[in-house]
Amino acid sequence: MKSRVRVSSSETRSVFSTAMKHTYSHQHPPQRGAIAALFVILLPVLCPSFFAPLGRASPSIFSEWNAPKPRHLPLLKGALQLESVGVQHSDVWSPLVDQGWKPCNKSADTPVLPRKSQGYIQVFLDGGLNQQRMGICDAVAVAKILNATLVIPHFEVNPVWKDSSSFADIFDVDHFIHILKDEISIVKDLPRDYGIAAIAPFSHRLAFDNMPVDIQRLRCKVNFQALVFVPHINALGETLVRRLRSPPSKTEHLANEYLRETTEENVNRGNGKFVVLHLRFDKDMAAHSACDFGGGKAEKRALAKYRQVIWQGRVLNSQFTDEELRNQGRCPLTPEEIGLLLAALGFDSNTRLYLASHKVYGGEARISTLLRLFPLMEDKKSLSSGDERAKIKGKASLLAAVDYYVAMHSDVFISASPGNMHNALVGHRTYENLKTIRPNMALLGQLFLNKSMGWSEFQKAVHEGHKNRQGQIRLKKETQSIYTYPAPDCMCKV
Repeated sequence: MKSRVRVSSSETRSVFSTAMKHTYSHQHPPQRGAIAALFVILLPVLCPSFFAPLGRASPSIFSEWNAPKPRHLPLLKGALQLESVGVQHSDVWSPLVDQGWKPCNKSADTPVLPRKSQGYIQVFLDGGLNQQRMGICDAVAVAKILNATLVIPHFEVNPVWKDSSSFADIFDVDHFIHILKDEISIVKDLPRDYGIAAIAPFSHRLAFDNMPVDIQRLRCKVNFQALVFVPHINALGETLVRRLRSPPSKTEHLANEYLRETTEENVNRGNGKFVVLHLRFDKDMAAHSACDFGGGKAEKRALAKYRQVIWQGRVLNSQFTDEELRNQGRCPLTPEEIGLLLAALGFDSNTRLYLASHKVYGGEARISTLLRLFPLMEDKKSLSSGDERAKIKGKASLLAAVDYYVAMHSDVFISASPGNMHNALVGHRTYENLKTIRPNMALLGQLFLNKSMGWSEFQKAVHEGHKNRQGQIRLKKETQSIYTYPAPDCMCKV
């Protein structure tokens, strides 16, 4: 994972640099000092990219933050010392036992497609991949309720990620139509001579409570059966899964620094296990949390300014101290903290860890401790070549789709903080009875505030606080989403 500095206005910078070099070489020392000072003053204007957040693993260079150092050094030392002993809990990879719940394969009533549709309906969906996913499920339900023909939903361009991917770019349209053919009528495009009911925006327009059983189960049928990714996303996802399960023994270099397996025996071995870590620790989340992440005064100022610009300072957490927020479990776990949690649960330096994230605020310095604990950490770039990623390059939704696929095929999934991806995968993996660790945010916040706690005490508290947070069925409560809590609406007792 390499840092890259992207600088716009390169021609201006090049011309200015050349002129400065020529002028500087012909000046006396006092004049040189004055010109150097002028250069420092003009640098932010000529090279604004140096003073803004950069890529996935790159902080801004000057004003954004001070490189964070480990904040929990005694715990880190304890975890690393345990590594040298080679202790790992035997049950850390154990799959979930049968919990007595299975997906309800049949609707409450036998699906009957109405003879005549009452018209056409199309919805316009914004947000990221998982918000759009929920919107699609609700759109199908609304079409069913209204006895309408659904036109394939339209995806708005995401204002944050600038992603123009359409439904057909992400999901298999033919599969979608086939799975739902007995439920509703679906067309790819609106016939020219027909009117349509268009709903924009559509997000969160359908309640989760007091709905007919068949509508609830239809929503789950869409989410867990009808929505599959297009073949090239599945193929890339499967390639990453295979490489995670079968680390290369004999290798050759690819153009983009990836080491590929060269023997069929190794490719087909596939007996390794791996964890997927969804690490959402971008600037948006860090700022909105109003927590202190150890980047010093510069980072605090930068995040406060960001809150003011984006939300005009209206952030609820801002009224609390960092200690209060951590005691309440409101602070997202840093890469260092999620690494310590995984180590305390029994994962060691031999663990294959797949990092599912767009970018990490603070860059390589922020994830260095996590990498130190888990040196076999991988991501899309480390596991594949540029050619293999060509179809998803620069497409946030497609990149997220690949991560979603890998996460659904992992032995263990864990997320560093709640969010749409976390909620979607927790629900889907619950539906499939797959091991999913939900960090006890309030407990961890309190443990990390205790600077006198040793590793053994920390590890014991972590185990105790997470023994019932590893995929056990949780029944949906009022107002909760069936996409996160599919039981009992979409899962039946057996």
